[in-house]
Amino acid sequence: MDRTIFLVDMDAFFISCEETRHPEIINRPAAVAGDPQKRSGIILTANYKARNFGIKTTMTINKALKLCPDLIIIPPDHNFYIKKSQQVFDIMSCYTPVIEKNSIDEAWLDMTGCERLIGNPMQAARHLMYDIKNELGLSCSIGISENKFLAKMASDMKKPSGITRLFKKDVPNKLWPLPVEYMYGIGKKTAVKLNKMKIKTIGELANFNKTILLKKFGKFGGEIFNLANGIDNSQVVLHIKDDVKSIGKSMTLPEDISDIEMAKPILMQLSEEIGMCARKHNKRGCKVQITIKYYNFHSITRQTTIKATCLVKDIYSAGLKLLKKVWNVNMPVRLLGISLTGFENDRIKQISIFDIINVENKENSFYKYKRIEDAIDKIRLKYGNSIINRGIVINKNSKK
Repeated sequence: MDRTIFLVDMDAFFISCEETRHPEIINRPAAVAGDPQKRSGIILTANYKARNFGIKTTMTINKALKLCPDLIIIPPDHNFYIKKSQQVFDIMSCYTPVIEKNSIDEAWLDMTGCERLIGNPMQAARHLMYDIKNELGLSCSIGISENKFLAKMASDMKKPSGITRLFKKDVPNKLWPLPVEYMYGIGKKTAVKLNKMKIKTIGELANFNKTILLKKFGKFGGEIFNLANGIDNSQVVLHIKDDVKSIGKSMTLPEDISDIEMAKPILMQLSEEIGMCARKHNKRGCKVQITIKYYNFHSITRQTTIKATCLVKDIYSAGLKLLKKVWNVNMPVRLLGISLTGFENDRIKQISIFDIINVENKENSFYKYKRIEDAIDKIRLKYGNSIINRGIVINKNSKK
C-alpha cells in the first residue's frame, strides 16, 4: 500500500495566535517580537500584512519599524502558543493516531489507510483545515505526498491556507527547477558550497555525481542527493506520552551564531520548556545533554550527570557548563538543543508544609525551588509568558 503523508504547517503561528485574542490587529501589520530593551529584540513572526513591507523573521525591531512605522509589536507569550499548539494537535489526533511533531507549529501525519473513514487525501485535508480554522481561528497549509520530505516541501509551496500535492512523479517538473537553497535541510552555508560546485537548482543536485557529494559532505551528501530525487524512506514516528524516556528541546537558529552570549538566552528558553514539561509529567532526571549542530551540519553531543532534578536552574546550569567547554568562535552554530534523561523510577512525592521546615535538608531545598517554579508556571499560564522573565534575558542596562 502506498503511504499517504501530510505535513500540517500553521501559518504565521505566533502572530495568528495573538489575533485570536487581539482581533483589533487583524488586517493590520503586526508581529510578535521581543521587547526593544531586551537582548531578544528581534522579529519572531510577522503576519502577512507586515511581510508585504519586507519585514522578516530575525529582523531587528528597529529595522522593522523603519520599514513600517505603524507596525504593531506584541511581546511573545510562549505558554499561550504551547496551549494553542496542543489544541491543534488534539484536532489532528482525531484524524490519525500517528503524528510526529516537527516543531510547535507543524507535524507529519501518517494518513495511510484512513480513506474509508475520512475520504480521500484532498477531502481529509480540507476537513482538517476547516476544523482547525472553525474551532481555533487559526489557518494552516498542508502538504500531501507519499513521504515526509515531499510533504514538507509541498506545505511551503502555497501559503497561507494552501493544500499542495507533491509526489515522486512530480519531482522533475515541480521540484527540480527550484533554487537549491529552497530545499528542506539545506542551509545558507551548504547552499553556498553547492553553488561553488555549480549546483544552483535542486535538479542539478539530483543529477550530480553522488560519489563526489559523499566525498564532499560525507553521509549528508548522500542524504541530500536522495532527497533531491524525492527519495525518503523515513517513518512518521509516534511519540507515546505515557512512556517518557527523555525530554528534549532544540531550536534551529534563524542565523548561525558565533557569540556564546547569544546562545545563553536560547539555552535558557529551552531549559524553561524542559523544566515545565518534566514537572508536568512528574519526572526528575539526572543526566543533562546538549546538542550542537554547526554550520556545516556536523553535530556533537555532550552529557553530564547531576542530582536528579526538574528545576530550570539546575538544567540550565549543567547545560551552560557543557556549552562553555565546547564553544568554538570559529565554528558558527545553526542548531542548539538540550535534553533531560535518566529519570527516577519513582514519581515526585507530594509533600506537606512540615517537609519544608527543615531548610538545611537538601531535599527540602529542592522542593522549595520546585514550589517557586510551579508558581511561575501557574502565573505564566494565567497572565502570559512575558509577565515573568529570567534575568538572563533582561538587558543589563534596563531600569527594570
